[in-house]
Amino acid sequence: MNHATALLFILLTATFARAAVADTPGFTFVKTVDGISEYTLSANGLGVLLLEDHAAPVATFMVTYKVGSRNEVTGTTGATHLLEHLMFKGSALFNRENGQGFDTLLDRVGGINNATTSLDRTNYYEIFPSEHLELAARLEADRMRRLLLRESDRQPEMTVVRNEFERDENDPGSALDKEVGAAAFIAHPYHHPIIGWRSDIEKVSIEKLREFYDAFYWPDNATVTIIGDFQPAAALQLVQRHFGAIPRAPKPIPTVYTEEPAQSGPRRVLVKRPGETGVVQVAYKVPAALHPDHPALTVLAAVLGDGKTGRLYRTLIDTNLAIAADATKGYFHDATLFNLLAQLAPGTTHAQAEKALGDEVAKVKSAGVTTAEVERAVNKLLAGFAYHRDGSFAIASQLNEAIAVGDWTHYSTQLPALRAVTAADVQRVANTYLLEDQSTTGWFVPQPEGAGAPAASTDRAKPRAGTPHYYREPTAPSPATLRPRSTPSAASANPAGGAAPAGAKLAARIHRRSVAGLDVISLPTSLQNVVVLRGVIAAGDACNPAGNSAIADLTAALLDKGTVTRDQFALAELLEQRGAAMTFSAGTHALNFSAKCLRPDLPLVISLLAEQLRTPRFDPGELAKVKQQIAGAHRQRMEDTDARAAAAFARAVFPAGHPNSPPPDEKYLADLAAATLDQVKAFHAAYYGPATARLVAAGDVDHAALDQAVQAGFAGWSGGRVSSTTPRAVAAAAGRTETIVMPGKANVSFALGQASGLRYGEDDYLALNLGTAVLGSGFFSARLLDVVRTREGLTYGITANLGADTYTDGVWMIQAGFAPELLEKGTESVRRELRRFCTDGVTAEELATFKVTLAGSYKVTLSTTEELAGAVLGAVERGLGPEWVDDYLVRMQTLTLEDVNAAIRKHLNPDRMVMIRAGTMSPAPDHK
Repeated sequence: MNHATALLFILLTATFARAAVADTPGFTFVKTVDGISEYTLSANGLGVLLLEDHAAPVATFMVTYKVGSRNEVTGTTGATHLLEHLMFKGSALFNRENGQGFDTLLDRVGGINNATTSLDRTNYYEIFPSEHLELAARLEADRMRRLLLRESDRQPEMTVVRNEFERDENDPGSALDKEVGAAAFIAHPYHHPIIGWRSDIEKVSIEKLREFYDAFYWPDNATVTIIGDFQPAAALQLVQRHFGAIPRAPKPIPTVYTEEPAQSGPRRVLVKRPGETGVVQVAYKVPAALHPDHPALTVLAAVLGDGKTGRLYRTLIDTNLAIAADATKGYFHDATLFNLLAQLAPGTTHAQAEKALGDEVAKVKSAGVTTAEVERAVNKLLAGFAYHRDGSFAIASQLNEAIAVGDWTHYSTQLPALRAVTAADVQRVANTYLLEDQSTTGWFVPQPEGAGAPAASTDRAKPRAGTPHYYREPTAPSPATLRPRSTPSAASANPAGGAAPAGAKLAARIHRRSVAGLDVISLPTSLQNVVVLRGVIAAGDACNPAGNSAIADLTAALLDKGTVTRDQFALAELLEQRGAAMTFSAGTHALNFSAKCLRPDLPLVISLLAEQLRTPRFDPGELAKVKQQIAGAHRQRMEDTDARAAAAFARAVFPAGHPNSPPPDEKYLADLAAATLDQVKAFHAAYYGPATARLVAAGDVDHAALDQAVQAGFAGWSGGRVSSTTPRAVAAAAGRTETIVMPGKANVSFALGQASGLRYGEDDYLALNLGTAVLGSGFFSARLLDVVRTREGLTYGITANLGADTYTDGVWMIQAGFAPELLEKGTESVRRELRRFCTDGVTAEELATFKVTLAGSYKVTLSTTEELAGAVLGAVERGLGPEWVDDYLVRMQTLTLEDVNAAIRKHLNPDRMVMIRAGTMSPAPDHK
């Protein structure tokens, strides 16, 4: 049995559920596939999918409606997404006026809820401690048909959605992809962006939105998916109790019958906007997800664009024609696009990149691909499916997409279909579909400052036509998000990186020891056949030699570019043949490394990790390439309003020389150009070694087998150096404002805050953090989201957080984004709420509520192996030990109202805070 066949067998035989409950009154049992049981609620046709898994006391409740932007027409584009937002604004039983608002109720139990709109579907979900399953069912049932849909809610939420639209307009990939999609589809509604056209967002009436709601939001157009810790019979009873009285749709659900006419020649679009980096996108018409050729096209995309063994990497990235390249095949209900993308390196012309993409397509069509390439691509795809079964929400999300394309069982049946793809199939579909006359080519051409239309470049330029749009930020409010960089960012309110579910003691299952000089920690979880690795070495930017700020970054970037015994492609071949992945990056204080693999491949992955850490090749030619790639990526970040605001803020609140103070952009680029291979080698020799190396392994891991692999790979390694202590930052004597004018931006990034004066774990830290969660965590009951977004409609996202404090004192800051015309009003609103927070503190009710909120969110966040690994590593990095993941909740629950408000008064001063605003605006007077 080869590797791919073995993996397929594992995927198809793994079961998480007990036997189906076939004889439940009121339901028709349909089938069970891959442990997932399907039922239909007899009264109204509601679909129900159940997957029982008691690995963690957490469940996901998701409702998928078969309505997306494909169901819209001119004048109502974006209606699906705007309606998605309004679904949170109140139903008959659950609304702000009666104190039972949707977000408030979920926040009170620590649940994470969100919704997304895509081309073919809209989904609403709750991830929560499993004892609250009935609450989720009640909430979803009531808003299915009893939504209030008020104009007083539409107006502020419209400006929120418009701000989301404006944020997209700052992204060159999004801007270009929108134009390519509109040119590729002239009749089919995939022509429209998911978020809609700006004028429709602004002008669609509440009456039109109600018509849309009344057409599509019915049980016979929906599927409820419940995954996690529950009893199937009890779950079905809950569904019947709360959804059973809802009638079927009184009229047939509208269907999309428009077909895209045959394309009769190639199409081209040109987008000219301010920016730094050009982008080329070539899109071909290809069949829908359920078409028999979908698997072969998916494998073709992997052969071309996935990893270092992908053909586009060799042709474009390794030759420095591009700093990023990709190939993707859309997974949608109707005929879609196969996208090729190149993000241009400095000096590359659009014509060169387009020719390189075309040449690779021509080679596949004429000479085909090898059996080894297909096997490697299939292995990576199958391993990806295994990795994405980590936790109830991950599985529900994949089922959601399969429901949208027309068959939920495609979640499982596509696996053997991928395994059956041959090299001949790949060549055939390339010749069938990658035709010039079926192509649409787009160029994003960056313009000098002051030219072009309102939008510009960031560090991301990947096609996004099929990327869902969210009710709230995609990553909020996960409390276990760890930020290794010092650059302040909108991290969540819980800097502990998570904790054990109530009543569980993770520390008892964690095994910590020294192996070959490394600090090794392992934690078995319920994730089958997958192992997740996370690790650090104290070799980050804080260790850079005097005079050059780029050495740590260059050293990290060269680790996977070859070793003394293997070049980079041999390394990539060994990993990707098994579907394994490994990454390295330099943070402020540490080299961060991560890997993911199937359990049988752990010894190989550990050996390759050791080889790359211990004996990198440090080839002069690769150094030159890496310099250009890092420089290109950094110049992109210079055009990102968020990145510019964050960097300026960090330089303003931390003194030069503090690790949290990044060098000026031009200084960094000059250092990058001047760096030598001798400097890189000297840095590696000084800082890389077991003395500061920590490795966490979680998942289907055996302690003894891990030890054996680590001992074999790292025996005899020595070295490593602990960095020196950093002086504390000193709070500014007076506040000030810095305005960074960046032409062509549709959204202004805003930052307001100060140096916190605290390192994680010090006195007052937990108290100030809990208070900060009340003010600005990602939960909608936090004050800033409640007031500035929900009530006033001034922004899509706003947070307050403590961060950059794992190794040194950190920052306290508020971050938001505002449309230029709403910037002054938004600034005033934020300052008003900040002063109220600093003067009055938090209330006893808020404190009690957020203790429950954060405690409940622990169960949710730490229900995945990925988050557990990060949480344990974060605790160890902070010198607190793995047991901190158990202790954090206990410590938080002991905090009093006096503790929290005293910490706020002691450490925060609105009059000494720095405000940064980056984007398109006229320079404004300083605000004090």
